[in-house]
Amino acid sequence: MEENNNERNNSKNQPQGLPPQESAQEQFVQKSDEVGNDTAFAKAEQPTAEGTANSLQFKNRLDLSHLSAAVNKIKNELRKVIVGQEEMIELLIVSILANGHSLIEGVPGVAKTVTAKLLAKTMDVNFSRIQFTPDLMPSDILGTSVFSMKNNEFEFKPGPIFSNIILIDEINRAPAKTQAALFEAMAERQVTIDGKEYDLKAPFLVFATQNPIEQEGTYRLPEAQLDRFLFKINVDYPNLEEEIQILTDQHARKNTDAESTVETVMNADEIAAYQRTVKEIFIEDHLIKYIAKIILDTRNNPNLYLGASPRASIAIMNGAKAHAAIKGRDFVTPDDIKFIATAVMRHRIILTPEREMEGLTADRAVAQILENIEIPR
Repeated sequence: MEENNNERNNSKNQPQGLPPQESAQEQFVQKSDEVGNDTAFAKAEQPTAEGTANSLQFKNRLDLSHLSAAVNKIKNELRKVIVGQEEMIELLIVSILANGHSLIEGVPGVAKTVTAKLLAKTMDVNFSRIQFTPDLMPSDILGTSVFSMKNNEFEFKPGPIFSNIILIDEINRAPAKTQAALFEAMAERQVTIDGKEYDLKAPFLVFATQNPIEQEGTYRLPEAQLDRFLFKINVDYPNLEEEIQILTDQHARKNTDAESTVETVMNADEIAAYQRTVKEIFIEDHLIKYIAKIILDTRNNPNLYLGASPRASIAIMNGAKAHAAIKGRDFVTPDDIKFIATAVMRHRIILTPEREMEGLTADRAVAQILENIEIPR
């Protein structure tokens, strides 16, 4: 009886003389069958609780299955020790795939150093940890030439910078001379000692940490060095549930070393292969224009004293490609760009003194820019 009433009501709503309307789902399936586009869309399915990704089955032009599986395995390995901090982990993995360095900023005790160290452990590459101090000299990082009595000539002894993944703890504690020693290494993947150039083997990635609240005994990083970092990642305190989980896990481990349970996931050759794959991720022309508009707005924004450079626009594009890849897509979406934009620009823009005194932050300034620019469809 209800079905007859529904059919009667629907017929009243239909314009006279027109055939009964079909649902959008039925039209899509019928249209797909007419076109015969079996390779792009297998079958239209009803959306599930997991999202609309299951409703449209598409086939990537690039095989990203191995990359996505490796990223998921890395996350699972880190979750053995790290509770929460999902955004930090995601951005660090993106920076590796985009072949960029990351600056991690947060108060002491929020697992900045531990996360970077464990992330390096999931990769079968050389790892160096450098603790920056006010008395650290450039030669302590780059290396120095030592006279050999055996050969009667100077021999170069490489420093800890000659590694694949470098963890610099408290980078803002070293003076400007030592910080400047990293410029060439981070930008050009090489160092020059006594007029001779030495290449740094790929992959070469720098993860640096700093404490934002401590000013005594620290040296502010110059803008030129900040610009060498692909991302600046802000790490916040855990919430109540995460804090409880941290305590529970720590109690359950007892005498077990949690870091020893983290296993290796990929090697240097696989990292290089994944980085090459990320460069092949497709990005539409209108999304390239979208990135350019975001960067241009930072240069003309009345709230900003200094806008972002072309290096920032390249960083957003490369980061968005890497983020799309770890999500299993071979194309960039506006959401990839919006997710990456803040971490790329928060350390590259400078607020005007007036806006800074009013309490405006770099993150909020970027958010306002993203809100004002129309998202391409």
